[in-house]
Amino acid sequence: MIMLDQWILLLNDYTFQVVALGTGFLGLLSGVIGTYATLRKESLLGDALSHAALPGIGIAFMLIQRKELSVLMLGALISGLIATLIIQVMSKKTVVKLDSALSVVLSSFFGLGLVILSYIQNNPGANQSGLENFIFGQASAMLASDVRMIAVAGSILLLIVLLFWKEFKVFTFDPIFAQTIGFSKKVIEFLLSLMIVITIILGLESVGVILISALIIGPSIAAKQWTNRLSIVMTLAAVIGFISGVTGTFISSAAARIPTGPSIIVVLSAFVFLSLFLSPKNGILAKQIAYKKRKKVFTRRIQELKEGRK
Repeated sequence: MIMLDQWILLLNDYTFQVVALGTGFLGLLSGVIGTYATLRKESLLGDALSHAALPGIGIAFMLIQRKELSVLMLGALISGLIATLIIQVMSKKTVVKLDSALSVVLSSFFGLGLVILSYIQNNPGANQSGLENFIFGQASAMLASDVRMIAVAGSILLLIVLLFWKEFKVFTFDPIFAQTIGFSKKVIEFLLSLMIVITIILGLESVGVILISALIIGPSIAAKQWTNRLSIVMTLAAVIGFISGVTGTFISSAAARIPTGPSIIVVLSAFVFLSLFLSPKNGILAKQIAYKKRKKVFTRRIQELKEGRK
């Protein structure tokens, strides 16, 4: 009873409501945008771009010498777009394959970011800058203004998804056909990459550079186990992302010294593994049951054939 009262008190807490709303909407947005990355088999792209944002944050801080979130996010956006351009040039203009280009950019930009952050932290007066929070995330520091920024930017991205639904859908499943009917490959690729970069940047403060890629990819992986229709996959991924964000925030707030970002990813991982096992069509358990049924039928038919020969 005491624990229930504590939970009710927590749910009525303003700080919790702000953080839960922010992480919930971030999970929803990640589920929608991440679906395209998963279906296009570019899951590693989110990981590479999240790590690529780190040097942009550090350089932006060095320029203004204060932790101004909007400026830091702009630096992260520029750094992420530069990384995207480098990946595309390496994979299309050289003999380097996409996975190799992603790995090189991921490690190079992340290493550069750590060097810049170490330099900042070693300077007098910069020890309290809090930039290291962008590595693992600190959702508890989220303000109402941050939630509004996530809501506004996220709403714009969702509107773009609605406006270009047919183009994105055709290009995701059959890019060659999309080009033959007049869709611009460069424009579509740029929009999809830009949306992924912006979603990653919005989640850096709460989830961090290391874990944000899991939030981008996880909801769509779980949703794909239950259906093959894009609209339903995207809707289900948005719901899973939202629930993971809110539930992870609740667990972090209810217990002592549990970081919010990892809590969100743990909840999301539970959704993924449960979907992989329990999905009625693609789940491991369902496939195992179907295999045993086919084996039983096959064994019975062989037995009938043997008895018929006798």
